[in-house]
Amino acid sequence: MTEVNLFETVKRYVCACALDLKLSSDIEALLKMPMQELHVSIPVRMDDGTLRVFPGYRIQYNDARGPTKGGIRYHPDVTVEEVRALAALMTWKCALYRLPLGGAKGGVICNPKELSVRELERLSRSFVQKIAHFIGPDRDIPAPDVGTNARTMSWMMDEYSKIVGKTSFGVITGKPLSLGGSEGREDATARGGWYVIGEAAKDLGITLKGATVAIQGFGNVGENAAFLAHPLCECRVIAVSDSGGGVVNREGLDIPKLREHKKKTGSIKNSGLGDDITNKQLLGLDVDILIPAALENAISMDNADSIKARIIAEFGNGPITAEADTHLYAKGVRIIPDVLCNAGGVIVSYFEMVQNLNMDHWEQDAVHSRLKMYMTETYRMVYNMATSNNISLRRAAYSRAMEHMVEAMKMRGWI
Repeated sequence: MTEVNLFETVKRYVCACALDLKLSSDIEALLKMPMQELHVSIPVRMDDGTLRVFPGYRIQYNDARGPTKGGIRYHPDVTVEEVRALAALMTWKCALYRLPLGGAKGGVICNPKELSVRELERLSRSFVQKIAHFIGPDRDIPAPDVGTNARTMSWMMDEYSKIVGKTSFGVITGKPLSLGGSEGREDATARGGWYVIGEAAKDLGITLKGATVAIQGFGNVGENAAFLAHPLCECRVIAVSDSGGGVVNREGLDIPKLREHKKKTGSIKNSGLGDDITNKQLLGLDVDILIPAALENAISMDNADSIKARIIAEFGNGPITAEADTHLYAKGVRIIPDVLCNAGGVIVSYFEMVQNLNMDHWEQDAVHSRLKMYMTETYRMVYNMATSNNISLRRAAYSRAMEHMVEAMKMRGWI
């Protein structure tokens, strides 16, 4: 597959929308550069007594609208360019949904699957020690991402609290409920995505009851997307995949059994619940809805012509290259872009921040109701803009997000 730099893709979208908004070249340049970057080396004592050093990053892209917000990724393929791109995407998501937050992202180059629990804890605490002066409840608030989870966030929150000498729940979101976490956070990205799919289906005249779904990726987001498909929309998930391959069953997959199989074996392979397929085959299945929920650049010009889905909902970040996006839009495929579709995680993280600040705890129904309002109202705003101007949802979403960002920078006297 052709290598594509996600940060360059994001900057291309910014350039296109800068033309639409008639922004000056200096403002466009400002929107295409991160505000601050921190590169660190993280020494960790391994269980066998050896010392390993892991490279890590924390990038704050833009804080014009408020403290920066974004996850921390543990993955062997993390690069600084990827972290820049993800920080930029977080900036546009927060701006699009008018959250009082900027965008940031962090990453550590490691393979968490190869580390013991104690090694992961030492890595997480050491990383926080390196970036503690760079983050804070009113400065930059990390959260989970690929390779990290609520337990990781607990270690990070605890380490930061030790450094500042007081319990600081607000420095991290995505925490467990016992440490100031929010109801509804674990499945927020997938749940929010389904709320948006429901709106898009209405616009396309697609009946979701019985609609077929294929999901690439069976991590936290993809697994929850599969699990929520029927309860929320009565859709039928017929195929899912992970990094090792996939499974398809035209009658519909038994998601609870598949989830249990993965929990026991670490993979969805050899589940016995359907026929084996590759990730490439999954993307080309004849389904109503395709959900790429894995890593970046899954759909490029190398495989765009194989896509048969009517809706592509980007539950993952940057799953479609810019060229493939243009090609698929011209073919009439409705693409719900990542900045619009997968913002549920950061929205509920914002809810968690509000609850921590007020020493409050919201019931699950209240979280779900507020999330649905944010997702559906913003989708409708973007859809109306796209329809009025005969542009894609992605272009409309970026344009609206950039309008909000530029307005904030003007009000602060930055430009």
